Amino acid sequence: MDALKLTALDEDDLQVISTHLQDAVMRASDMSYSASEKRFTAILNRFDWQGAQTPKRDKFQRGHTGLDFGAVLGVRTRNIQNQSDDVILSLLSISFRAGEAPSGKITLIFAGGGEIELDVECIEARMSDLGSAWATQHRPEHDFEDD
Repeated sequence: MDALKLTALDEDDLQVISTHLQDAVMRASDMSYSASEKRFTAILNRFDWQGAQTPKRDKFQRGHTGLDFGAVLGVRTRNIQNQSDDVILSLLSISFRAGEAPSGKITLIFAGGGEIELDVECIEARMSDLGSAWATQHRPEHDFEDD
């Protein structure tokens, strides 16, 4: 698993980070918001989707990744359990909805309908792998419902 270090300053950059973090898992207790620093941070276990594309891959990888948002004015959650160690969240995507430029709302969307919405002055995000990866036999799968 190649170590990644990415910065997002616009919506396109944020989509790149979102793609790399799809199906990352985290404990609800591994995120925090500091109003005085205008900073939201989280530690996730990122699934290596790039490596998973290799033909005949029998082992997949995950690694610890830090996610940091600056210029955060406020945080709201929906359908997220209290921040206890046993609550596991699976990240599906990160999106941005523009407000009065350059401000807006960044939304982290989790499996099961959970969301974290960040009111931001601008897009200022960083993702950085934090160490060695480990093997996992499990590849994330998604159930799709027919309309």
